[in-house]
Amino acid sequence: MSLLQAILLGIIQGLTEFIPISSTAHLVLASRVMNLALTPEQLTSSIAVIQLGTLIAVFFYFAGDIWNISIAFIRDHLALLTGRGKNSTGSRLSREAWLGWLIVIGSIPVAVVGLLFKKQIEGTFTKNLLVIATMMVVIAVLLAIAEVVGKKFRGIETLGIGDALAVGFAQCLALIPGSSRSGSTIMAGLFAGETRETAARFSFLLSIPAVAASGLLELKEALHRLPSGSLTTLAVGTIVSGIIGYASIWFLLRFLRTHTTAVFIGYRLLVGGAILIMLFSGRLSAL
Repeated sequence: MSLLQAILLGIIQGLTEFIPISSTAHLVLASRVMNLALTPEQLTSSIAVIQLGTLIAVFFYFAGDIWNISIAFIRDHLALLTGRGKNSTGSRLSREAWLGWLIVIGSIPVAVVGLLFKKQIEGTFTKNLLVIATMMVVIAVLLAIAEVVGKKFRGIETLGIGDALAVGFAQCLALIPGSSRSGSTIMAGLFAGETRETAARFSFLLSIPAVAASGLLELKEALHRLPSGSLTTLAVGTIVSGIIGYASIWFLLRFLRTHTTAVFIGYRLLVGGAILIMLFSGRLSAL
């Protein structure tokens, strides 16, 4: 992989990780166009490493939230362990500490499913354009339904275990290429009655454990899988994805305050439909 190719992959990752249009779909398509000489396992490792850049973007953008959640989580649990009882609001855990637990609970499904199907995720299944295109269309339809039936009145302070599990299981869909982590989790949030901005914000916070775990695991394996010198170019791509990813978070949260996800739904249908047409007409191969 050349430096230019790594930069292009970083730009694509940063643009598509948080916007609900599937980063994996676009990265796999880009790897086809650029004719990257990588095995499916090497491509999986490269994508996971570049995703660490967008994880860093989440840390920077939500630094205040992450700090408050972490401090409240430690403080409230120490208070419980030392027998100091309830906090000033009359509850055992503050809102921030409770949100920390929701992130933990919501991360369990994808951790379990990811480990169980690790070989399939790293193999050719997740590079299959037929799977990618199909999921682009399926999630677009489900997201459209969620926009219609979702009540969209609940803020992040109202989230409970049901929300964590619903969004957590939806995050498992992101293991299927073309689904989109943000698309699947925002969809689940809308079905649960959350506002669009709340669904997106919780989606981004919930991505931290999953992306960190997969990225660091694949980084370790990338040291053995990728050709010598690849990690240097990947590091550049990772930095680029972080910068673009930060801007993407900023854009999407503000966009969803006053707009629906219709433009992303339309884009998914167009791209997914176009890939399916080319596949069935023989102009593209699935693998």
